[in-house]
Amino acid sequence: MPGDRIPSTRRPTPAELAAAADRTVPDVLAPGLRVLFCGINPGLYTAAIGHHFGRPGNRFWPTLHAAGITPRQFSPYDERALLPLGYGITNLVARATATADQLRPEELVAGGVRLRAKVKRSGPRCLAVLGVTAYRGAFGRPQAALGRQVEPLGEAAVWVLPNPSGLNAHYQLNALAELFREMAQAIGILG
Repeated sequence: MPGDRIPSTRRPTPAELAAAADRTVPDVLAPGLRVLFCGINPGLYTAAIGHHFGRPGNRFWPTLHAAGITPRQFSPYDERALLPLGYGITNLVARATATADQLRPEELVAGGVRLRAKVKRSGPRCLAVLGVTAYRGAFGRPQAALGRQVEPLGEAAVWVLPNPSGLNAHYQLNALAELFREMAQAIGILG
């Protein structure tokens, strides 16, 4: 429930984190975005505070700034400030879990269907899916790799980028920022 969210001045307790299981976090969405960033699903910390990419170890916010996509490093509590810049956030699966591997394959497929409808309604220039394994499962593309995908989603170019979760040790901040910057340059939002 929105009223149950944890204020920015403190961290959620273990009981609050447990209570966040299966909660959802509202999309940050508007028509005609430059980029719609799509996470896999909210983690428990994110659901407890009610703001996307909320866990302190998540590198989404530092990556956006390091890539030159945002003018300063935003925090999860600044998520609505992305909209005037032309950016939004959604998830493939709405329900919060402790880890993304707790999602069932059919949830990812259903999330892909919902995401198609969302993209069709909102019309972003680019959809950036943050997690190659989730993208593969949601869209039936077992061979998909990071980077621009051959098939757009409606009118939106599709880029698959690494999951910025702190649990994804394969990519450090500099490498994440470079991949995000490449996407931004290719779609013309950076010089």
